[in-house]
Amino acid sequence: MKAKASTESRFVLRWQNGTTPTRVKDELAAEEPLEIQVDTHSVVVTMRTPGHDHELAAGFLLSEGLIKSPQEILKIAPYVRNLSGNVLNVFLAPGVKVDFSQLTRHVFASSSCGLCGKASIESVHRHFKRVKSAVKIPVKRIARLPDELRKGQSSFEVTGGLHAAGLFTAGGKLLVLREDVGRHNAVDKVLGYALLNNLLPLDKHVLVVSGRTSFEIMQKALSARVCIVAAVSAPSSLAVQFAVESGQTLLGFVRGDRLNIYSHPERIKMPARSVRNRPRLASSPD
Repeated sequence: MKAKASTESRFVLRWQNGTTPTRVKDELAAEEPLEIQVDTHSVVVTMRTPGHDHELAAGFLLSEGLIKSPQEILKIAPYVRNLSGNVLNVFLAPGVKVDFSQLTRHVFASSSCGLCGKASIESVHRHFKRVKSAVKIPVKRIARLPDELRKGQSSFEVTGGLHAAGLFTAGGKLLVLREDVGRHNAVDKVLGYALLNNLLPLDKHVLVVSGRTSFEIMQKALSARVCIVAAVSAPSSLAVQFAVESGQTLLGFVRGDRLNIYSHPERIKMPARSVRNRPRLASSPD
């Protein structure tokens, strides 16, 4: 299936103070629905930016706990009767059983689901255990990763309207970057790439996201055993609580020469002069 363009051109009227509106061409981030099926059973319809749909499907199934390895996937193919190309079918290997009632997105996607944060975390941990990793990365290396991510955001340069997620090695090498109108989709595409290329577990890697960090992003990262998540913006309170109890290092406001460490700071190597009197943060559940 040929990948669709991630942007679309439209003519707009552009006004700037002191000038007459002019008709110019503008690039918009493409957004279309994608239905993901498992053995012809529909599991989700998500609004996404077309491109890397196989990775999106694989990453979604991984983060939902329906699969754990690429060997469980027989093939991923477009639904032959859908001419739009917006339906993907994931065929599982013989003997692989899935419990569709356990889809965590169906449980946690709604803020009115009636579950408290603690119950949500405990439910996720029945699928994905706490991550353990002794990796240590210099803080200055971490601090420059968002700039490296930004350099690779080709579609954002054109549209200004796409989120990004990138996977880096402990040495700071960018392995994969994906953009999407949805923050969660960008993460799923990155995790799907890692799954399909046999890179799991990601317990010695850093996931960098261009926006804020939510509970669901931390859940997705845990499904692939990501031990460090760094974001350009702020985390939510539940994302921090989840990171603490899941053994993940969560960083926010990673911009230039500053960042905040919200949990498990032992994986971030500080310059010797800055270690003195450093406040303690939660490294384990209360």
